[in-house]
Amino acid sequence: MMFERACLLLPALALAACHPAPTAQPLTQAQAAARHPADVGLATLYDGSCRACHTNRDSGAPLSGDHAQWDVRWAKGPDVLLQHAVAGYNGMPAGGQCTTCTPAEYAALIRFMADQGG
Repeated sequence: MMFERACLLLPALALAACHPAPTAQPLTQAQAAARHPADVGLATLYDGSCRACHTNRDSGAPLSGDHAQWDVRWAKGPDVLLQHAVAGYNGMPAGGQCTTCTPAEYAALIRFMADQGG
């Protein structure tokens, strides 16, 4: 009986392996704008420094929570993203317009926008 079940399950598993993994779907600007950090302090920093660019597709910044845009950046590592936030990178100004952010706050904001939890 166990062998028969395994024989029935094997073709299904083989077919499942043929389908590519789903790719991240881009977020809409409205979906990005609806996101907000749960922590009140981070939310204040986000609203004052990050939100204007990271909820506006025309800014060139990756939209907050958009895995299609953030995953390739996150793959570089959180330390690289932190360095980019502090020093500036491409169109992002140094400090990301946050004059009071600590490295820990930058890291938390980056995790939030990249939708990496923590």
